[in-house]
Amino acid sequence: MARFEFISQRNRERYFTIVGPVADLFARAGIHPNILSISGLLLSVTAGLIYAHGSFFWAAWVVVLAGVCDTLDGRIARQTNKKSDFGAFFDSTLDRYSDMVVFIGLAYYFSGGRAFFNALQTGGNPETSPWTVMAIMFAIAGSFMVSYTRARAEGLGIDCKAGMMQRPERITLLVIGSLLGAIPVVGILLLKLALLALAISANLTAAYRIFFIKKRMLRDDQAK
Repeated sequence: MARFEFISQRNRERYFTIVGPVADLFARAGIHPNILSISGLLLSVTAGLIYAHGSFFWAAWVVVLAGVCDTLDGRIARQTNKKSDFGAFFDSTLDRYSDMVVFIGLAYYFSGGRAFFNALQTGGNPETSPWTVMAIMFAIAGSFMVSYTRARAEGLGIDCKAGMMQRPERITLLVIGSLLGAIPVVGILLLKLALLALAISANLTAAYRIFFIKKRMLRDDQAK
C-alpha cells in the first residue's frame, strides 16, 4: 500500500538542494548552529505578531524564513562537527516555542485583536479580552514545555525536576485564581492576573530547565 506524503521525497530533495549552498556559506562564515535556532524562534515571534495584525500574506513568508533557519541549523551542525546532545535538545525545545507563538498570534487576531480596543471605547464587555486568550495560550505553552523539557532530558539520561512551577504548583495557582474569580466586581481581574502569573512562571520554569540541563551536560562532559 502506497504511503501518502503531503510533501514528496523528491520535493524535499529539491528544497535541500536550494538551501544547501546557504548552509555551506554560513558554515564557512563560522556561524554557530544555535544562532540559526534562535533566529528561527525570533522570526516565528515576528510572524506571530504579523498574524496578530492580520497581515497573513507577509506572515506566511516570515514563517518560510523561520523554517529555512530550522533546516540550516542542523545541516551546519553536521558540516562543522558541532553536533551535541544539548544542541539537539535546544533546537527541539525552541521548535516547540516557534510553533506556539505563531498560533498565539492567530489566536489574538481571531479573538478580537484590535477590535477589542475599539469595543472598550463603546462600553465593551470587560470579561472579553484577547490579552487573556493570549495569557491562557502562553500558560498552555509553558505547561507543555515544563513537561517536555523534563521528558527530553530524561531521554538524554538526565533527571530534571528543577524549577518552581511543576504540575502541582500550576494546578494550585489555577485553583486559587479561579476561587478569587468568584469575588464580585474584582474577581475577573484577579483571575486574569492569576492566569498571567501562571503563563509567566511556567515559561520561566521551562527556560530555567534549559539552562539547568546545559549546566548538567557541561559538568558530565568535564567528568568524562
